[in-house]
Amino acid sequence: MTRKYIDCREYPSEMNCSVALAADSDDELLEAAVQHATTVHKHADSPELRTQLKGMFRDGTPPAQAPQRA
Repeated sequence: MTRKYIDCREYPSEMNCSVALAADSDDELLEAAVQHATTVHKHADSPELRTQLKGMFRDGTPPAQAPQRA
């Protein structure tokens, strides 16, 4: 099983969020990412949000240095 992550530093936001989340399963990472997106970024939990977040998953672990933004 490959560890997966999602990194807010890759995406522009008004708050310049520096959170990166990692997990051993897609389901676990998705739940953590949804919780972060709804609580911190005030997005509504929806099927569209979940699909968008899944598309942002990367294999491995987040880098220590902030990546270049997409």
